Amino acid sequence: MVANLEQAIEEAGSPVRLLWESQSPPAVVPRVVQEFSNWRDEQLAWRRTAVLYDQSHHMADLNIKGPDAHRLIGDLAINSVAKFPVDTAKQFVAVNHDGYIIGDNILFHLEEDEYQAVGIPPSINWLHFHAETGGYDVRVWRDDNSLVRKGDPVVYRYQIQGPGAMEVIREVTGEEPPKLKFFHMTRFTIAGKTVRALRHGMAGEPGFEIWGPWEDNDAVHSAILEAGRKHGLTQVGGRAYHTNALESGWLPRPLPAIYTGEAMKPYREWLKANAYETVSPLGGSFHSDSIEDYYFTPFELDYGRIIGFDHDFVGRAALEKMASDGTSGRRKKVTFVWNGDDTADAFGSIFKPGPGAKFMNLPMALYDTFHFDRIEVDGRTVGLSSWTGYSANERAMLSLGVIEAEFAEPGTEVTLVWGEDTPSSKLQVEDHVQVKIRATVQPAPLVEKARTEYRSNAGLK
Repeated sequence: MVANLEQAIEEAGSPVRLLWESQSPPAVVPRVVQEFSNWRDEQLAWRRTAVLYDQSHHMADLNIKGPDAHRLIGDLAINSVAKFPVDTAKQFVAVNHDGYIIGDNILFHLEEDEYQAVGIPPSINWLHFHAETGGYDVRVWRDDNSLVRKGDPVVYRYQIQGPGAMEVIREVTGEEPPKLKFFHMTRFTIAGKTVRALRHGMAGEPGFEIWGPWEDNDAVHSAILEAGRKHGLTQVGGRAYHTNALESGWLPRPLPAIYTGEAMKPYREWLKANAYETVSPLGGSFHSDSIEDYYFTPFELDYGRIIGFDHDFVGRAALEKMASDGTSGRRKKVTFVWNGDDTADAFGSIFKPGPGAKFMNLPMALYDTFHFDRIEVDGRTVGLSSWTGYSANERAMLSLGVIEAEFAEPGTEVTLVWGEDTPSSKLQVEDHVQVKIRATVQPAPLVEKARTEYRSNAGLK
């Protein structure tokens, strides 16, 4: 009987075959209403008024406390943690020994020797593994997402975002919102409850992420909704939630680079047979027998600017080599804006006889957790498209991905191949034909405010 990821790979014959034929559904936002109004208006609201995102159910929390907590984080993070005071947060990014992305999360510095990592499982699991096996003097508690846990979350977590977010905060707290730098933290009082808050933003708009013990959830949530009525606060459902990344330029689900290499074998043996990395489906028009062809470097995902070579960490030597030998600039992260006519033809094929194009779920078009479509120029694959969905704000289908540097200039026209040419047995993949869709290369983030003002405030240039 398969007990871990390593055994699952051996039984399947290869990492690609394991994930390509996975019978698990794509990862979704659990226990959150799918649409409070309709996903189009919910998308429009985060640029026009203010929105409330419920983040209590789809992410894992890993609390790390102890004298070695800071050392553990520094040993794994590509970014510097030399300056990481209490009541601040960082985007924690981790790579494998060869310098390829495992994943990222938001890491909160709660107290002097206490940190909390919040995100989807790959980087959470990597931290958890080292906390358990690395000989660090730390204690951890973990709360998985609502698909895995039994009962309620340990904490509620919400984001209030958009041009009117500060008006909502002012209304619900009865005080002027503090002028905090991006990723700095404070405390509010809402409905008589103490609430911790992180100055944050999505798709370039200002806001706060707030959290507290689950027993306070009903009181805090109700107070926010009541305060938001006069300011046009819109609740965002599970269907629209993931599409905000399309506009903010963050690629949420890179395939974790853990499936190969002897150095990673103990980790694969630690990951269980039902782990996210074991069961999540892989798909798209790009297919390779080598799982390493699906790996990303931090340079490709625009994390090169945050690498801190001021400390030793897993993968440092490999990243230094990439930075010095020129491979760091081979591909760049971009947004692909799909041609409306070609997209309409592909979607409209469901109304015509015979197998049509692969069905496009809206607003997120993914039929897998790890998605890779070919980007071609003159029939040659020059890039990969990943996170895919529709934006009512842009009136277009968008996807995030990487492309060879010579084709990364905004306005470059490329061709995206949609649908599998290596048919899988995934339950969500019907009989279909591949289609080619023209697309235009644009920056990531696509939204100018997110690229300029937001990134400057975040210190991310």
